Amino acid sequence: MPAIPFSKISALLNVLLAVTGLAAIAALTTPDIAAHVRFALEMLLAGIWTIYGLQLIGTLIAWQTARLREAMPAIAIDVLAVLLPLLALLFVGRRDQSLYCAIWLLKPLRQSTFFRLMGRVISNEARNLIGVTSVFVIVLFGASLAAYLIERDVQPDRFGSIPQAMWWAVATLSTTGYGDEIPQSFAGRVLGGLVMMCGIGIFALWAGILATGFYDEVRRQDFVRNWQLVAAVPLFQKLSPVALMEVVRSLRPRIIPAGAIICRKGDRGDQMYFIVEGSVIVATPNPVEIGSGSFFGEMALITGEPRSATVSAVTEVSLLSLYSADFQMLSSSSPEIAEIIRRTALERRNAAPGG
Repeated sequence: MPAIPFSKISALLNVLLAVTGLAAIAALTTPDIAAHVRFALEMLLAGIWTIYGLQLIGTLIAWQTARLREAMPAIAIDVLAVLLPLLALLFVGRRDQSLYCAIWLLKPLRQSTFFRLMGRVISNEARNLIGVTSVFVIVLFGASLAAYLIERDVQPDRFGSIPQAMWWAVATLSTTGYGDEIPQSFAGRVLGGLVMMCGIGIFALWAGILATGFYDEVRRQDFVRNWQLVAAVPLFQKLSPVALMEVVRSLRPRIIPAGAIICRKGDRGDQMYFIVEGSVIVATPNPVEIGSGSFFGEMALITGEPRSATVSAVTEVSLLSLYSADFQMLSSSSPEIAEIIRRTALERRNAAPGG
């Protein structure tokens, strides 16, 4: 998106505005608040609403050059943050108008990737989630019906109908147990125990499905990102897809800030590094700067000797690290790459100590 004023309020400022607004909403619910304090808080909310309105206008203008699916979550949140308080001002009594500003809880999430991630997880796991939800509904209605039949004569005021018994079933299935409705008969208590155990199993299934879905989605994203990083290294560009996949599984991405030391002279060398972006300097007697597409640290990895030079980042560096055990596996699956690394290490050793 182009840089339009108010269209790119930072995530930190969104959080600060939302927290300030929510604090003002909470303060306005205080009984006997002074009139001048109430007026100041209402003006503060109006100011935040104005900023959010300008942000919405900027987002809508910037959206013209953005892809719809990527822009929609931010646009939806911006519209709700402006429209809901406006509707409350027009149609809701003065006492509760400020409460509708609580929609600003969503503002810190407008730039988050969580919505997209959650959407993909739910989409991928929809069949399993629907299946478990169906079981939950069946157990819920069955438990309500059974509780109604067992307890309706004992406690007609609490279990006199299936809808009344359903509140007990929900509280029991979720193992919340508020205690406002308790079976009195022996059969009712046995039913309660069975419903609790079913609830534990159902919620465990929900949690397991979502956890597995999140793990698979994050792993898939990491694999795609690592594939792109590995493919950017010239040494790996001629590999077949199968061989490249083995390399992707072996390498670990790292981001090093400018000026940071990556490895020190004398340290144990258990890994080597491939530079995807940025440059590093090798502190040999004649310092050498190397950049994208190069690698370093291979001599300590191959020989097992301590590092012979300190290497630090000149700029922010995107690296791929290869550990000793993974190097041995890579040597077996891609001997040509291992040979290039060994040959380069020998040439560097003959020229000048480094890595």
